[in-house]
Amino acid sequence: MYAPILLFVYNRPEHTRRVIESLQTNVEAIESRLFIYADQVRNEADRPNVDEVRRYIRSIGGFKQVTLIERSENWGLARNIIDGVSTQVNAYGRVIVLEDDLVVSPYFLRFMNDALETYKDEERVGHIQACDFTKDPSLPDTFLIKWTGSWGWATWARAWRHFNPDGKALLAQLEERRLTHTFDFNGNYPFTRMLRRQIAGKNNSWAIRWNASLFLAGILSLNVGKSLVQNTGFDGTGTNCGGGGLYASDLWMHPLPVVPISPIAENQEARRAFARYYHRTNGFWAKAIRRIKRTLRGDFGA
Repeated sequence: MYAPILLFVYNRPEHTRRVIESLQTNVEAIESRLFIYADQVRNEADRPNVDEVRRYIRSIGGFKQVTLIERSENWGLARNIIDGVSTQVNAYGRVIVLEDDLVVSPYFLRFMNDALETYKDEERVGHIQACDFTKDPSLPDTFLIKWTGSWGWATWARAWRHFNPDGKALLAQLEERRLTHTFDFNGNYPFTRMLRRQIAGKNNSWAIRWNASLFLAGILSLNVGKSLVQNTGFDGTGTNCGGGGLYASDLWMHPLPVVPISPIAENQEARRAFARYYHRTNGFWAKAIRRIKRTLRGDFGA
């Protein structure tokens, strides 16, 4: 049985069309159930695009079954994803999750389903992530790491039960166990700050809470060194994506075999590669230079 695909959309018709068309290039699509969660308008300015997205998704074919969940009020991405994943992972035992600003390789579904099957009984692996933005040539094709990415991912019901939506409780555990520095890739990326901002209501990230939940439980993610996903949302259309090409990825257009990793342990070289990447792209001078370049271009956004 192929895992159901959960796609979360809102007001970006062209992005939605691209992710659907890329999924349809996967031969497994015709055997896969697709659940599309379409959020309702947040404000009247968004209505034309929200309506266009809804017209488009009602016409989609090429999958075993397409089920539309059209919200009657605005839920926001975090509430939508938490509810959608909880509902479908409990119904099917496993899910593949996408947002509307992603494009996938023709071999994305094969990889995700192979990985879900390979690690289905491995309690120490709770997440699969198919996007690589580091472009670090030292990374192996697949590796285990104590970090969860949110761009084209999958999980099982047994792992999702660890999800804790209470950011305050997660932060308290990180601080009590003195894990904030490690959680932040040795201080090279402000994941703890993201969690504090979520608690303060300055962001509404479900992903930082999922990341912290598995990190605290000591559960690993299977990641890729060759990206089967691209994020196309850094074009100013997204709510939670800033500008710049920091997280651009090269789409791998070939099969990516899932070879069982043994022993089940974090790849320390991969962790160092991520720390190097974040140090290079999120250090003080890197941020200052990007800000200057954006200002010179007349871009005063994120």
